[in-house]
Amino acid sequence: MSRSITTAMVMAAGHGTRMRPLTDNTCKALVKVGGKTLIDHMLDRLDAAGVTRAVVNVHAFADKLEAHLKARVDGPEIIISDERDRLLETGGGLVKALPLLGNDPILICNIDAVWEEFAPVLPALMAAWQPAKMDELFLVAKREDALGFHGAGDFDMDGAGRLTRRSGQKAEFVYAGIEIFKPKLATSFPIEKFSRNKIWEGILEKNKIYGYELSGLWMHVGDPLAARYAKAVMAQAR
Repeated sequence: MSRSITTAMVMAAGHGTRMRPLTDNTCKALVKVGGKTLIDHMLDRLDAAGVTRAVVNVHAFADKLEAHLKARVDGPEIIISDERDRLLETGGGLVKALPLLGNDPILICNIDAVWEEFAPVLPALMAAWQPAKMDELFLVAKREDALGFHGAGDFDMDGAGRLTRRSGQKAEFVYAGIEIFKPKLATSFPIEKFSRNKIWEGILEKNKIYGYELSGLWMHVGDPLAARYAKAVMAQAR
């Protein structure tokens, strides 16, 4: 078992265009699901898992999001990575934030990932992290059980937990929006607009990306219908 991970990056800069009209006057991170904003869902999960620092990138409605974050009383220390001038997507945003993240492994969290868990998910993900053999550890969910996901699946996973890109028409697992990552793997990339997929490709070729299956129901809150479904699931679970 590895030591606890205490720093996370929360990807919160996007406009959330597929969430319109919910994002006509706010950013995706501040859309409420089950009475709580998406960013608060994530920050509260991180707090419960022992994360003490959260680097949050901002762009869309940045002032509004920063004000919301400053008003939080509990949870991790919030550090802003400012992308007001230029939205850099998930890869460029990560590279820009590297000076704030430190050198130790971190969690990277997509803002639209929510779940109802059967057992604490983030502590289990951290416990599964083996930095000697892994460069990245993805939280994954079964495609057929993923609410709000409509694709063919992202990854195949072998018996040792190694992930490879979908080889057939469908894959069993989808990326569930959370990963453990070694920041040094991004230092060779420029600060420009690009997807984190570009970083993943080289690591997948080395067979050093592993998966950990989420114990619970994962929900991708990518559009208003998915937000309504997630709200209903959360209400039933309470």
